[in-house]
Amino acid sequence: MIERPFWISRIEEAWKEASIVWLAGVRRAGKTTLVQSLGEDRILYVNCDLPVASSMTADPELFFRDCGRPVVVFDEIHRLPDPSMVLKIGADLFPELRIIATGSSTLAASRKFKDTLTGRKRVVRLTPVLWDELPAFNAPLSRRLYHGGLPQTLLAESKPMSFYREWMDSFFARDIQQLFAFRDPGKFNMLFEYLLKQSGGQFEITRTAGALGVSRPTVAEHLRALETTQAVTIVRPFHGRGQKEIVKMPKIYGFDTGFVSFARGWDPLRQDEQGPLWEHIVLEYLQARAYDGDILYWRMADDREVDFVIPRTRDEVDAIECKWSPEQFNAAGLSLFRNWYPKGKNYIISPISTPGYAKRVSGMEVYICSPAGWWERYRHPGGSSR
Repeated sequence: MIERPFWISRIEEAWKEASIVWLAGVRRAGKTTLVQSLGEDRILYVNCDLPVASSMTADPELFFRDCGRPVVVFDEIHRLPDPSMVLKIGADLFPELRIIATGSSTLAASRKFKDTLTGRKRVVRLTPVLWDELPAFNAPLSRRLYHGGLPQTLLAESKPMSFYREWMDSFFARDIQQLFAFRDPGKFNMLFEYLLKQSGGQFEITRTAGALGVSRPTVAEHLRALETTQAVTIVRPFHGRGQKEIVKMPKIYGFDTGFVSFARGWDPLRQDEQGPLWEHIVLEYLQARAYDGDILYWRMADDREVDFVIPRTRDEVDAIECKWSPEQFNAAGLSLFRNWYPKGKNYIISPISTPGYAKRVSGMEVYICSPAGWWERYRHPGGSSR
């Protein structure tokens, strides 16, 4: 079993604030393996896919009183007849217990959840394998880009092409259809594959509906389901002071580079295709580490842009550019951005193995680093780059 200490620490930190952790993540992201790594002597593991789980929890008060372990794990808890009642009784009557419930979506997505447990839970969203987890998986970055970050595909020596289609079929049948009661897998999968092919680009609902030959309400409904189940990430525009800033049109990213490259037919992966996939790797890292912040992007009508921005305070905004090579950086977008929003740090995040370093570009101080180097400075601000 590969240890994932960052995610274990996230769970432990969440338990300091609430007794229930909702561990969300797409199918096959490694949720079950992660919770089992907490230790057999510590957890009572309940596989809610099994019919016996409903019988075990039919009397929740008796179940928790007799569980005999300090941690109770409900894997795929939405399979239970009344999952919110089980969790509520556990949190209210047995506050000394620690509970983990796993699922592929948010609590509110399931029609079975009559109570979203406000104040009783904290959410940890498990992403595909992160940049600094690659050594533990003995996987080079090239494989992470091409195969993706689901443990099963990342550990495979060759890219298992049948896995991606099977995953999408299972995703619709076991998550989308059950949670949202959609009946037409053709329309849903058509939109999902379209978004994977356009991943990292701007999204306009009317244009998308026209391209696919479906209605705007259908696109909107299916997109909400994809976002709720974390199959896509919607990155909204940052705006405020400048004229001709993009203010409404979001960018949409597929959840995993393996699926993006699969949908685009990038087989084998060419060198010029690594950069767009690297942007996805960086976004997932930002989501995992800066989970309590807003991750946005900035763009002008003339296409000058900054890949990601993270507001730190009312007047301070960090700007992040994702570059496969730091030499590819064009400062035009960042320079204009800093004319309007002068306070904050500037980063170029690249897959470099050396320590990060500062460099002056077009009169601005820019810090060039790996994702891990960004995190060190993000959590220890100590001044600002201008």
